This record gives sequence, C-alpha cells and structure tokens, in this order.
Amino acid sequence: MDTRSPLEIRALRYLAQREHSRLELEQKLSAHALSSTPEAISSVLDKLEQNGFLSAERVVEQVIRTRRPRFGSQRIVYELKEKGIDEQLIDRILPTLRETELDVAFKIWQKKFGQLPNTREERGKQMRFMMSRGFSMEIIQQVLSQADEENQ
Repeated sequence: MDTRSPLEIRALRYLAQREHSRLELEQKLSAHALSSTPEAISSVLDKLEQNGFLSAERVVEQVIRTRRPRFGSQRIVYELKEKGIDEQLIDRILPTLRETELDVAFKIWQKKFGQLPNTREERGKQMRFMMSRGFSMEIIQQVLSQADEENQ
C-alpha cells in the first residue's frame, strides 16, 4: 500500500523527469499545492532528501554535463545560483570548470566562427558572442591569440 501524500507523489514525478534543486521543486510544488502549507512542502522535501531522491550534487553534475559543451563557467555558475545551489558546492566545482575553460571556449569559437576577425566590428561580434556564452574576457583573448598562432 502506498502511503505517500499527493504532494510527495507529484514531487517524485518531477524528479523522475529530471534532477531538480530543492528551490526549483519547492516552487513547482507550491504552485500546484495551494492548499498545502509551506511546512508541509518543506517536510516532503526533507523526506525526499533523506531518502536520496533529491540531491544538490546530482543537480550540479547534470547542469555541468549538459551545459559544459556550450557554455563557460560564468554562465554555468549563474545557472546554478538561479537554481538555489549552495555557494560552497559551487565553489567546490569551480576549479574543475576552469580547468577545461580554454579548450571549451576554443571549440565553441571554432565551430561558430572558425577564422580570425578581419575588422574591429567582426572582432567585437565574436567577443560579444563568447561573452554571452559565459566566458571571461581573459579566456576570449586567449582563444583569439591561440587561433592567431595556429593561423601562422
């Protein structure tokens, strides 16, 4: 016999689709459970964490795995903060993200542009694109200089 509350069943349905952070799940549940109290939602989330169904570490792993090929560490960190992930957990994974930053940035630049800019406007366009993907100016400069070295 299933002794789970409707709130817990809904939460498990969400988690079956993809990993959610506690904040995301709380927002989704509170939107659907207008009659439930915040304490009831919190209690369900606590129970899910204790049983291992809700995990911030798995959310971080999923975000990194899906976003890394297309985005820089700044954008990934921003997304994790939006999801309500703890700062300490973000700080722990940041060195790993930064290790591969230049390689990822170069691959993205190569796929999108493939050649060095000829004008200042082109250079600005390439830099703005890379910045929108979450790369720092330092990394962007390194990508362009690495591309320049390979061209010679």
